[in-house]
Amino acid sequence: MTVSYKKLWHILIDKGMKKKDLEALAGINHYTMNKMSREENVTIDTIGKICIALHCKVEDIIDFLPDDEN
Repeated sequence: MTVSYKKLWHILIDKGMKKKDLEALAGINHYTMNKMSREENVTIDTIGKICIALHCKVEDIIDFLPDDEN
């Protein structure tokens, strides 16, 4: 199963935020943000920090795709 963060990137665009802004707001590091940019898995702790920072739910920022759809 593949994780897609496209919804998150759209939220950042809508809010006029850059990835580095989210890093600071959510308290996550640049390495983790790079993993997300490459559509790699991150911890649920990281997802939780982002959801708290953006006042959203998990399903608002990620999609789970079957491996044949990536």
